[in-house]
Amino acid sequence: MELDYHFVLSVFHLILIVPLFLFIGFQRAATPEWLYLAILSIGILIFFYHGFKLLTRLKNRSDYAWVNAIHVAIVAPLLIYIGYHKKNTPRFAYELLVMLGFGAGGYHLFNLIRLLDAHPE
Repeated sequence: MELDYHFVLSVFHLILIVPLFLFIGFQRAATPEWLYLAILSIGILIFFYHGFKLLTRLKNRSDYAWVNAIHVAIVAPLLIYIGYHKKNTPRFAYELLVMLGFGAGGYHLFNLIRLLDAHPE
């Protein structure tokens, strides 16, 4: 059985990204200092990776360019903002991170169920 790229991507987000976002969002200023540097770095990587993918998908008129646009316009800036401000991050940013965590969790869980044909369309 060959693993589908979208399956692996959904599992990755459900196992690593969603818990990371929720942990930081709920811990707020109690977040360990090293984690701020980690999300700042991740935010910068996301910005450049998804920025490149967005340009490529727009050029190819892909229906999935919106995924990259969300990462470039919302996810990366929020991670960079929180990583830069560290413990001085305002409450709204943590709450946005929690909302993104729950949103990503729901979206990727839905995709996983669809990919496993547990709930055919």
